[in-house]
Amino acid sequence: MLRSFLCSVSCCMLATVMASADTTGPGAFGRAVRDAGGEISFVFGDHRPFEQCHASTLVQAADGTVLAAWFAGTKEKHPDVGIWFARQQEGKWSEPFRIAKINETAHWNPVLFRDAEDEIHLFFKIGPEIPFWQTYWMSSEDNGQTWSEPVELVPGDQGGRGPVRSAPIVLSDGSWLAPASTEYQGWFPFADRSTDHGETWDRSENFTCDKDALGGTNAIQPTLWESEKGHVHALLRTQYGYIWKTESKDYGKTWAPVEKTELPNNNSGIEALRLPDGRVLLCYNPVGGNWGDRTPLDLAISSDDGETWKTVAHVEDDADKDSEFSYPSMKMSVDGKSVLLTYTWQRDKVRFWRIPLEVLAD
Repeated sequence: MLRSFLCSVSCCMLATVMASADTTGPGAFGRAVRDAGGEISFVFGDHRPFEQCHASTLVQAADGTVLAAWFAGTKEKHPDVGIWFARQQEGKWSEPFRIAKINETAHWNPVLFRDAEDEIHLFFKIGPEIPFWQTYWMSSEDNGQTWSEPVELVPGDQGGRGPVRSAPIVLSDGSWLAPASTEYQGWFPFADRSTDHGETWDRSENFTCDKDALGGTNAIQPTLWESEKGHVHALLRTQYGYIWKTESKDYGKTWAPVEKTELPNNNSGIEALRLPDGRVLLCYNPVGGNWGDRTPLDLAISSDDGETWKTVAHVEDDADKDSEFSYPSMKMSVDGKSVLLTYTWQRDKVRFWRIPLEVLAD
């Protein structure tokens, strides 16, 4: 713990969260989104064939269909948990159905991804214990209507390869870069890179705090964006009350030591998305402390690649600290005019937002 604490406090504190004086609450922000032609809905209603759900992911197919997936069952880690799926067309969500159940162990953390050729991919983890996860993937060439049989991403791997929670990004050289981490005998974030359309993957070294650090960084679940050719940025979930960051200048092959930001983190998932104008949008719980509250859920924007941040809005904010709004997933719409967002809503539902970019204007 001493090593980890020293690692945390010694890193440069380059990011500053700036809470705007006119930070918009959920009600006013929701009205602004709807007034601009956006949407706020639930992917499914109260009547659903499972008790709990978590860790949603989404993507928009080339034809405009929005696809969402999540894991669901009796509760997280239960053997009956599988990967569930729904499609939205013309503003209407299909009934949810279970799209993947490899065996009678828990399934986890689906990740939807559309590649440069508009093929849709679904990655997910299986296994009763996180340290021994296996990653499976399946693909669709018809905008999520039919899917290939799921296969292991890296045959024989245990621990988890490929994307662990957030989607891969397609880099300027055409390669796929997946934000990854493992949790066996410590927390170890890294990046997985594929140059052959996902057939094979090259794993980076684990991100480290400094050259003398031993063991894990106690950070997981990176989220990525590329600012210039080969210059990739990562934000990470940690156990220390703050988001950490790192960067690569060689297309994700090697990474600088992680640094502490001033963005609070409650040891829960975060999501970053680079907007068409170069700004970076972040969705996260602005709460410090290990296993801190998962309310509120905020949007913040950076105009300098993560050096400083300005709070845009609370998308959820409940005074009941037992409430949970967590694990956001964000993608750009195919027309480049809106941000699409899903997240866990009280472990009961998946909340969906379509946020027009004009609402996020400075």
